[in-house]
Amino acid sequence: MTRNAEDRFSAENVCRVLMGNGLISEDQKQTVLKKEQAVRRKLEKVRAMRQASAPAKGRVSNPVTFVDVISSLALERKDDPTKTLDEETIFQVLAKAWKIPYRKIDPLKLNLNLVTTTIPHTFAIKHLVLPIAIKDGNLVVATPNPFNVEVMEDIARVSHLKVKPIVSSKSDIIKLINEFFGFKRSIAAAEDQFSMPAVDLGNLEQFVRLRTADELPSTDQHIVNAVDHLFGYAFEQRASDVHIEPKRDKSMVRLRIDGALHNVYELPKNVHSAIVSRIKTLARLDMAEKRRPQDGRIKMDKEGVEAEIRISTVPVAFGEKLVMRIMDPEILFQDLDKLGFTSMDLIRYQQFVNLPHGIILVCGPTGSGKSTTLYSTLRYLSTPDVNITTVEDPIEMVHEQFNQIAVQPQVDITFGSILRYILRQDPDIIMIGEMRDLETAENAIQAALTGHLVLSTLHTNDAPSAITRLLDLGIPHFLAQATLVGILGQRLVRRICHHCKEPFEMDAGELAALGLDFGKQDTVTIHRGKGCLKCRGTGYLGRSGIYEVLPTSEAIKRHLTPECDAEVIRDTARKEGMVTLRENAVKKLLAGETTYQEVLRVTWEPS
Repeated sequence: MTRNAEDRFSAENVCRVLMGNGLISEDQKQTVLKKEQAVRRKLEKVRAMRQASAPAKGRVSNPVTFVDVISSLALERKDDPTKTLDEETIFQVLAKAWKIPYRKIDPLKLNLNLVTTTIPHTFAIKHLVLPIAIKDGNLVVATPNPFNVEVMEDIARVSHLKVKPIVSSKSDIIKLINEFFGFKRSIAAAEDQFSMPAVDLGNLEQFVRLRTADELPSTDQHIVNAVDHLFGYAFEQRASDVHIEPKRDKSMVRLRIDGALHNVYELPKNVHSAIVSRIKTLARLDMAEKRRPQDGRIKMDKEGVEAEIRISTVPVAFGEKLVMRIMDPEILFQDLDKLGFTSMDLIRYQQFVNLPHGIILVCGPTGSGKSTTLYSTLRYLSTPDVNITTVEDPIEMVHEQFNQIAVQPQVDITFGSILRYILRQDPDIIMIGEMRDLETAENAIQAALTGHLVLSTLHTNDAPSAITRLLDLGIPHFLAQATLVGILGQRLVRRICHHCKEPFEMDAGELAALGLDFGKQDTVTIHRGKGCLKCRGTGYLGRSGIYEVLPTSEAIKRHLTPECDAEVIRDTARKEGMVTLRENAVKKLLAGETTYQEVLRVTWEPS
């Protein structure tokens, strides 16, 4: 570190900047200065131990600075006592004082090749520099120390580009260098070992090649490392699904985050089959079988919590496509009041799920959160004196308090057939993954008539349509009247990011033209996300449920006839207090939880 940089990172300079931005008081400054030497020695000892255990090539040139000292103390911020002074905040205000842009790097937007091929890994880790973009003919380099002139000149010479430094926190730079170079190194090493053309279905014709001695096995350490990187990255980015898709000349890796897919990696085509084989091995699937779809699962540790990963493979034009669905227990098992119900809808829903017997249907399209609602409801109902049995295709999340049965048509375990046997197992509550045919519906009604509470799902657009769908399956109307106790329709809307939420006014006429009528108001105050580092510029962070709760009252049952009309049922239910999906979505809009675009995207009103 140059003398100039040492001065800028000195205790006096850093404290002056922090005090000038109102982040620490004079008393806090004096406390830090008193503790500085003791904290510095402790941090140096920890880092020396890490360096000793790290391989020579991966050792980080990471001397302890005053920023490390002050961030490790987690001081209470003077401007907001509910927050602590962290490394990121310190680097943000330092960058502002230095008049150099600060950036929280979004890994999803980085180009793997640009990051890893511009400068060597050893140089990047020694000097803590990370090339992140080429903009207006300049190479943008992120670093915690933008004043290391010699390093910037070296990068300019190697890249033949002008270098524009920006500031990022030291821990972010170290983490990203390890992740990106680690993944790239594993893939590159694997590619070198397996440089022969891959066998694929690129032209949908058979291509025969004798197996070579150096063909890459799924147990190769580089492939194992690459797959481990992939899992860790998916967990960190809160992904619900990971897609590995073979193309003609490459393989794409995409993550689904908050319902939207993001491209994250382009892999060499000749390592695709080895990565897929490694994941299939973990899921105990048949590696040799590439012509037919397969399903499996992996149980994995995620920060001390067991996460289930569901694996699905299917043959496509250019090879074998693999999708991993990450079943996070923190999302699947939630308190009912955290799912997004309004207070009145929650009371109405709890009233019918606490009944001793009957059928409860949860309705909505794929990806609308039905599994989360059902699992959360079962956990709410689960007590030591209750026997809960589920039939699922496949089992989404293994939970030891439930008796879970997986559908296996090859041995005659289907939704319909297994219900007869479940009734001999003395159940109190039965959950059927999907009511998809007459046999399943008939056995579910039989279970409800004999004193059991049955929960299931139907793929309908809203709650009233579920009644007509049930009759369409062939259920006599009088049996539906006798057993149906309640229906829940639902969707998921993206939440506005609370880090960058801002209010704005919108013309009520413009919203009315889109289908959102706010009466005689001229303008409506609603919210949106500006886009920030936390939400990757999308303005959204996380999702919330919207619901319509339809208890089957006596008035509803009177309309439950062979000629029943979903519109008549909807009108009756609304007179009795049912709030529709659109109305509940509008409530979230006015409360500043979501945007009008989301309301229009996921709900519709019958014309």
